[in-house]
Amino acid sequence: MSSPLVPYNETIPTGGDPLTQNLNVHYESGDIAWILTSTALVLLMVPGVGFFYSGLARRKSALSLIWVTMMAVGVTSFQWFFWGYSLAFSHSAGKFIGDLSNIGFRDVLAAPSVGSERIPDLLFAVYQGMFASITVALAVGAVAERGRMLPCVVFMFIWSTIIYDAIACWTWNPAGWVAQMGGIDFAGGTPVHISSGSAALAYSLMLGKRRGHGTHELNFRPHNVTQIIIGTIFLWVGWFGFNAGSALSASMRAVMAAVNTNLAASVGGVTWCLLDYRLERKWSAVGFCSGVVAGLVAITPGSGFVPAWSAIIFGVVAGSSCNYATKVKFFLGIDDALDIFAVHGIGGFVGNILTGFFATDYVAHLDGRTVIQGGGLTGHWIQLCYQLADSVSGVAYSFGGTCIILFLINLIPGLGLRASEEAEVIGMDDAEIGEFAYDFVEFTRDVVNGGELLDDDSKYSADRDSPIPHEKAFSSSVGDEHQRSR
Repeated sequence: MSSPLVPYNETIPTGGDPLTQNLNVHYESGDIAWILTSTALVLLMVPGVGFFYSGLARRKSALSLIWVTMMAVGVTSFQWFFWGYSLAFSHSAGKFIGDLSNIGFRDVLAAPSVGSERIPDLLFAVYQGMFASITVALAVGAVAERGRMLPCVVFMFIWSTIIYDAIACWTWNPAGWVAQMGGIDFAGGTPVHISSGSAALAYSLMLGKRRGHGTHELNFRPHNVTQIIIGTIFLWVGWFGFNAGSALSASMRAVMAAVNTNLAASVGGVTWCLLDYRLERKWSAVGFCSGVVAGLVAITPGSGFVPAWSAIIFGVVAGSSCNYATKVKFFLGIDDALDIFAVHGIGGFVGNILTGFFATDYVAHLDGRTVIQGGGLTGHWIQLCYQLADSVSGVAYSFGGTCIILFLINLIPGLGLRASEEAEVIGMDDAEIGEFAYDFVEFTRDVVNGGELLDDDSKYSADRDSPIPHEKAFSSSVGDEHQRSR
C-alpha cells in the first residue's frame, strides 16, 4: 500500500532540495507513470505523420516528407527546452505569452505544474514538448514536392516560438486570455490542429502551386497506400496518449477521453469511406484512414469534456465536413497538396464548436478536480461563443503570422522557400536529401523517359500564382544530365 501524499507547501521555484528532501512524496506514482507513457505515445505520432504524408505524395519525394517530420522533433525539442516551455507555461505568464523565467528549463523540476497540481513541472514540460513537436510536424507537410529543407528548418524554430507558444499560452496557461475568458480545449483543437492546419495553408500559398498543377501531370494517386495505413495506425495508437494523457492524471477522466478518442476515430473513418463509396463505388482505404484522422482531430478538444455517446456525432460531423473541405483548396486556388487544412484546420474548428455544445460538467469532474459550467447541452450557451472566438483567433493568428514569417525568411539570401524546377522534376529526395525511400527510384523515374522530360511544355513558372518572387528558372538540360548520371 502506497504512503499518503504529502501536501505541497514549498516556496522555492524548484519545489525543494533533492539532496535533503524526497520530492516524490507530493505525487502519485501512477500519475507520473501514465504521463511518461503518454509522452512516448505522442512521440510515436510523429513518424505516423511522416508515413501518412509520405504515402500520399509521389515516390520521388517520399523520403523528404518523413525527414521533415522527424527533423521537426529535433528542432522543436531544442526550442522547447531553450525558451518554448517558458514562453508557453511559465508560472508568471501574461494573457498572450509567457516570460523567460524558465529559459533553459531553469527551476523546472518538482513544483506542481501550471497544467495540474498532480504532476511536477519537469514531467509536464517534457509531455507538452511532444505536443509542440507534433504540431510543427503537421504544419511542415505543406512543403510537399516543392519546398526546400533549409528554410523549412529555420521556419520550424521561428514558427514554434511566435505562433505555437503564444497560442498554447493563451489556451492552456491559466493566465491566458482564452482560459480566463472561459474557453475549453482539452488536448489541442486550437493550439495543435487549427494552428498547424492554418499554417500549412499559408505555407502552401507562399510556396505557390506545384509544377503541372491543374494538368494531367499531377493527376496521380497516392504512391503507397500501405504506408498511409501504417501511418494511421501509429497516429491512432499515439492519440490515446495525446487525448487520455491530457487528463494529466491516471483517472476516470483519462478513461473517458480514451473511449471518446476511439469512438470518434472509428465513426469518422466509416463516414468518410461511405461518402467516397457514394461517388466512386469503391471502398477506399485512403478514405477510411483520412476519416479516422478527421475523427481524431475533432474529438481532441472535447475528449475530456463530452459524454461517450457524443463522440459518435463528432465522428460523423468530422468525417463529413473534412471530406467536403478537401474542395476548399480548389475554391481558394491554393495547392494544399496533402489536405492538411481540410483535415486539421477544419477538423479542429468543427471539434471546438462541437465541444462548446456537448461539454458537460460531470465528465470534466471525473478527475475529481476540474469544474466547468458545461456547454449548450447543459444550458450554458455562451460557451459556443467562447469556442468560436478561440477558433477564429487561432486561424487568423496562425495564418497571418505564418505568411509574414515565410515572407521575411524568403528575403534572406540562401533561404528561398521554393526549390528550383529542376529539383522539382527530379524530386525532393534526390535534390534535397540525396537519399531515396526506394532503391529503384534512383534508376527509374516517373518524370523521365529515355532522358527526355514528359509534358515538356509544362513550366511551373507560368502558373505559379505565388506572392513570392522566384529567381530560378528551369534548366532544360535536366534530362540529359540525369541520363549521364545513370
